[in-house]
Amino acid sequence: MPAADDPAAPILAFDFGLRRIGVACGNRLTGTASPLAAAANGPSGPDWMAIARVVREYRPGHIVVGLPPGAEGTPGHVGAAARAFADELGRRHGLPVTRVDEHLSSREAEAELKAQRASGARTRRVQKADIDSLAAALILERWLARH
Repeated sequence: MPAADDPAAPILAFDFGLRRIGVACGNRLTGTASPLAAAANGPSGPDWMAIARVVREYRPGHIVVGLPPGAEGTPGHVGAAARAFADELGRRHGLPVTRVDEHLSSREAEAELKAQRASGARTRRVQKADIDSLAAALILERWLARH
């Protein structure tokens, strides 16, 4: 795995949800991120095999996980699940994990994808998994802009 402080090292971002987990990859050199295929999440938990495949393929030096607003300081089902996901992700892959506020990222992603569809830049329907992964990319780009 690349070093966490290597500017060329990929960074993975995850937008945690109770049904799907959006996934994106980016790096510090360009300050941009691209959505990847979302991973499933359900009653039996996250699809850890799919997540492990992404980690093996991209070999990130760092991981960013979006948390619902207020999740760090207030109790709540989704916030607790997102914090547990971030902790387990770091434990499983031995990588530094930064938790960030993902406030409005899903709404912003949905609006952007619908605008692309309306303009003709996007020809296929907007799927919830597309929204989740674009939200992960937006979370990562915000984090990259600050770091």
